[in-house]
Amino acid sequence: MQYVLLEDLAIIFAGSLVVILAFHRLKLPALPGFIVAGVLLGPNALGLVSDVHQVESLAEVGVILLLFTIGIEFSLSRLREMGRQVVIGGGAQVLLTVGLSAALAAGLGLPWPVAVLVGFLVALSSTAIVLKGLADKGEIDTPHGRLATGVLIFQDLCVVPMMLVLPFLAGAADGGAGGLAWALAKAALVVAGVLVLARTVVPRVLSEIVKTRSRELFLIAVILVGTLTALGTAAAGASLALGAFLAGLVISESDYGHQAMAELLPFRDVFISLFFVTVGMLVQVGFLRDHPALALLGVAAIMGGKSVLAALGPALLGYSGRVALLAGLAVSQIGEFSFVLARQGRGTGLLPEGLYQSFLAVAVLTMLVTPFALQSGPVLLDGLERLIPLDRLLPGFRPQALTPVGEPLTDHVIVAGYGLNGRNLAAALRRFCAGSARSGRACWSWPSPIRPRPGAWSGSRAASTRASTSSRAPATWWRCRS
Repeated sequence: MQYVLLEDLAIIFAGSLVVILAFHRLKLPALPGFIVAGVLLGPNALGLVSDVHQVESLAEVGVILLLFTIGIEFSLSRLREMGRQVVIGGGAQVLLTVGLSAALAAGLGLPWPVAVLVGFLVALSSTAIVLKGLADKGEIDTPHGRLATGVLIFQDLCVVPMMLVLPFLAGAADGGAGGLAWALAKAALVVAGVLVLARTVVPRVLSEIVKTRSRELFLIAVILVGTLTALGTAAAGASLALGAFLAGLVISESDYGHQAMAELLPFRDVFISLFFVTVGMLVQVGFLRDHPALALLGVAAIMGGKSVLAALGPALLGYSGRVALLAGLAVSQIGEFSFVLARQGRGTGLLPEGLYQSFLAVAVLTMLVTPFALQSGPVLLDGLERLIPLDRLLPGFRPQALTPVGEPLTDHVIVAGYGLNGRNLAAALRRFCAGSARSGRACWSWPSPIRPRPGAWSGSRAASTRASTSSRAPATWWRCRS
């Protein structure tokens, strides 16, 4: 009996190995392979895994580690730079999706509390799948990658109030509006406390630990920071995943973020694979067999509708239609936190069992389709452009011509690619330009929150925007002159 979990893990890894090898031979993405392995091994198909709940607990560790490492890759300064993408892009997507989904659900005869819950479930996207897919393609720092990341961050922040609102929708909450306001205030205080620690305590503690030159001690300290932060946010009513992301931001403010990332990557990849397998185990094969048309219609409606609604926010920010639609397509699936909300809604009696099973089937199918959508997104938009005159509907859909540069460029540096080495080089150039500014020299960079004069570099900007939607990383240039 004591080896049940170990046996289940052995079955999962063996089955995943076979499926992923088959996907590799077929030149298909690996992420859907893990979901397919979960479908085959789960209780609704072959039933080879005996204790699904223990495996789900390990899979949650994968989501936490993923958001922890994503937080390390970010920084508070970078998050401030993305403020407009997070607030406007994410806010527009969540509000529009919740409103439209709830209205459609109410129009189909569902009570308004259930309709609002359906809106919550549809509005959230899969942080794990999208960020893993963008990272594998090297598109995290492309314009559409940054927009998608901003939307996902806003969605993760919205999980907290959504979970707090559910008891009120079910009529089982105590304290009324005052209790909800107090719960939100506690979550805000925890976030503020984490940000203070990021600037003061944690960098000094890690500096002292690094002086011991013990790799094991450093790894334990990093995991402890992540664990304590996640537990603190959970105690305040927020999600563990949000706490893990904030903990990553804390580590990123120190000088040892890259070392922490290198230590955690092997653990993250193993546990996140378990998460995708457990997602596949949720699929009700019988429902898909009995209602294939309903499932496919739900997938098409959700992914198509969310792609369009999520593209409106980036369009308001001035991004081209192509970039906006790529970002919208990236976040068009239903997310892992929707499963948490759906389980809580079913537990409170708010979500009927039949609707819950329908939701699970459609949600997992959207996750299964997402890696293929990310891979074929540019091709899909090219085909759509040939069918629909998108240049008229969205004038900025694709740069038609490059505007000549208004002045010759001299004393400038172009960084082709914005991966780890590109970011390090850009950081060094930023420090050099800061010193140059103090000596009376002017500096510009792109991409950055400080945009060049209108028309000065519009041709290069258009070229960079277009290249970033089809290549692995955008180009960045720096210019300093007296």
